[in-house]
Amino acid sequence: MTEDAFPRDPEAPEPARPPVTPGTPGTPGAPVTPGAFGGSPPPPAPAAPQAPRPPAYTPGSAQPRLNRPVHERYPQIRPTSGYGDPRITRTGPGPGAGTEQEPERSSKLTARLTLALTVVIGQLWGLTIVVDEWMSGNTGTAWWGAGFLCLSFLVVLGLWLLDPKDR
Repeated sequence: MTEDAFPRDPEAPEPARPPVTPGTPGTPGAPVTPGAFGGSPPPPAPAAPQAPRPPAYTPGSAQPRLNRPVHERYPQIRPTSGYGDPRITRTGPGPGAGTEQEPERSSKLTARLTLALTVVIGQLWGLTIVVDEWMSGNTGTAWWGAGFLCLSFLVVLGLWLLDPKDR
C-alpha cells in the first residue's frame, strides 16, 4: 500500500534530514589520517537515534465524503437549531433547580427513611438469630424471634401508612 494513513500537508515544510558530508570520519570515502596509535583514526562517536517525525497535521479526513461541510453531512441540523428552533418550548430547569423547595418535607422523609433502614437492619439481624436457633433445635426461641420479625414488619408498614400524601 503506497498511500499513507496521514497524508502530508502540501504547505508544510519538508522534514529536516541530517546533512551527510563525504569528509566526515566513519563515512565511506573519508580520508584516513594517521593517529597516535599506528595510523588508524579514532572510532566515530555513535550518533543518537532520532525519533521519527510525526506526519504534519492536516485537518479533515482522507475520505472525501467526510470533508463535506457540516450542513451537507447533517441536513437535519439547521443554523437555528437551539435558540431559534420552534420545537424547543422549554429550556430546562430554571434558577434554583436542585435546591430544596420544601425543607420540612425533606427532613420528615429523611427521618422516616432512617427509621425504616434501622428496622430492616434489625430484621436481618433477627433473621440470623432465628435461623441459628432453629438449626440448633431451640424451636421455642426461634418462634419468639419470628414474632419479633413480624412485629418489626408491622412497624415499617405503619410508617408507610402514616402519611399517604408523600407517596
